[in-house]
Amino acid sequence: MRFLMALYEIFTNPQFYKLTLTAATPFIFASLGGVYSEITGVVNIALEGIMLMGAFFSIVFTFALGNPWIGVAAAIVIGLGMAWLHAWASIKWCGNQIVSGTALILLAQGVTGFLMEPIFGQPGQTDIVGRIPEFRIPGLANIPFIGDAIGTLSPLIYIAFGSVALTWFIIFKTKLGLRMRAVGENPEAADTLGVNVHMVRYFGVLMSGVMAALGGAFLSVGEVGNFRELMTGGRGFIALAAMILGNWNPVGAMWASLLFGFSEAFANQLQSSPLLHVSSNVKPLFNMFPFVVTLVVVAGFIGRTRPPAADGVPYEK
Repeated sequence: MRFLMALYEIFTNPQFYKLTLTAATPFIFASLGGVYSEITGVVNIALEGIMLMGAFFSIVFTFALGNPWIGVAAAIVIGLGMAWLHAWASIKWCGNQIVSGTALILLAQGVTGFLMEPIFGQPGQTDIVGRIPEFRIPGLANIPFIGDAIGTLSPLIYIAFGSVALTWFIIFKTKLGLRMRAVGENPEAADTLGVNVHMVRYFGVLMSGVMAALGGAFLSVGEVGNFRELMTGGRGFIALAAMILGNWNPVGAMWASLLFGFSEAFANQLQSSPLLHVSSNVKPLFNMFPFVVTLVVVAGFIGRTRPPAADGVPYEK
């Protein structure tokens, strides 16, 4: 009975839906990054590392220059650099894409951990540096319940959903998108038609760096205003699961990201509910809930989704 009362309290609270959107936003950004890269045929498991670098350097530049938007711009530049390294190894040299992505994750973990103390004077976690203020939509914010849920949010949340629409338009309604899909399905055929396979793949991987870095920047300057070591917490891998569950489609990836955001927000609300009196020893188990949902959902949909035919296959002209 107490559990049912806690569920009622959670689902009738507009803040729960706001928390769901907040939790889903880094998944949306990073899963879109995965779509950009893999639809052109390049597997990019480095999303986790790019997110971590984006989160760190957005705080570094916010700390140095006092403007979180400059921090976001810096994160994008860092994301492009990390993605270029992956593209250079995977496309130019036809290297193993999983090995390259893993190396970038380890690089990100090492760089962010090493630079914490020299820059901020302390390891582990920075002080509050600054965050992007929430944006209030006039009119919508005044509507009962709905206004509390979606009327006042971080601008990066609105940008994330706008990015879904833009990505869908680019992939399915433009000549560039047609070439991206052709390169991901049959690069040999695309090449014979005059498509520069390597350039299209570079574009996809670089865009994945931009999106993943935005997801990382949201975690730091968009949400909490500081950085802590390994703060991405596996979100890059969950984003890959969202991309797969969404069948390599930006809209599908968005819905899958919302599902994982819902599970994260739900777990957080359950463990903080005064009706359940969850002990501190049990609370860490709730943090596993999004990963359990990821395993169950992905396992249930194996065989029902189809990656691009040339995904993960290097192309040599």
